[in-house]
Amino acid sequence: MLALEYAPAIAKYSLAVVAALGFCALTALYFFQCDLIYPSSYPEGSRDKVASPEEYGLPFDNLRLRTPDGVRIHGFLIRRPTEDEMRKAPTVIYFHANAGNMGHRLPIAKVLYDRLKANVLMLSYRGYGISEGQANEKGMCVDATTALHFIRDHPLLAKSKVVVYGQSIGGAVALDLVAREEGQVAGLIVENTFLSLRKLIPHILPWMRYFTFCCHQVWDSDAAIRKIHHTPMLFLSGGQDDLVPPSHMRSLYEAAPNDDVKVWKEFPNGKHNDTCIQDGYFEAIEEFWTKHIVAQG
Repeated sequence: MLALEYAPAIAKYSLAVVAALGFCALTALYFFQCDLIYPSSYPEGSRDKVASPEEYGLPFDNLRLRTPDGVRIHGFLIRRPTEDEMRKAPTVIYFHANAGNMGHRLPIAKVLYDRLKANVLMLSYRGYGISEGQANEKGMCVDATTALHFIRDHPLLAKSKVVVYGQSIGGAVALDLVAREEGQVAGLIVENTFLSLRKLIPHILPWMRYFTFCCHQVWDSDAAIRKIHHTPMLFLSGGQDDLVPPSHMRSLYEAAPNDDVKVWKEFPNGKHNDTCIQDGYFEAIEEFWTKHIVAQG
């Protein structure tokens, strides 16, 4: 009988505890989401050790770029062997996914360098590798702009055709940059990118679907792509993507207004992290490159 007498009070107390725990969880998610979204320390050692292009036999300049807001970021300019080749070759700006650093992507950069005969500019975003600062959406957009302006101010690359290439969250960085600087860019390549983080959250954390307003890291690629009207685009989609639903990539493709210069390529067995090793991946990039970048004079 005593238990029944106090049952309403116990129920109210339990609800209060649940509410308090939920509030604490949402508060933690709000204030620590950058640590979740940008796992720059994974895999272990990623903030201390960055592989060098020298390990892959690539000629390069080791860069320390200072952003307009005073953050020094680390980059590699993987350059053609001679100054004349550098001047004539297009330049790829490569934006990597959300874990690790640019050094982990050097095998991909080498393939791009060898097959496309391009210069390749890579960077570790702020808070990644040995770059200074803390990763966040606003700052990473500044980093991307800094990379583009570096090329435009470079004595050998100033007139180079620039193609922006991004994987996963790097695709969101790429889309944001091209939406703001379309006149400076000759091409865009995105792989396994989401519509926005708020639209992605329900697929990763279903219990958070009603609290996406807490996500202040937005990366609204759906809005960005609608601002790009003339730039040729290549969409590389893993049909078995286990992190970003393939429907996000398809929706980005359909939202792109430049119908005459957008290309869709799906890899049926590609998952989020292995699409780039699927058969035909680099062939698709090379075909797009030949038709939409090199052939345009």
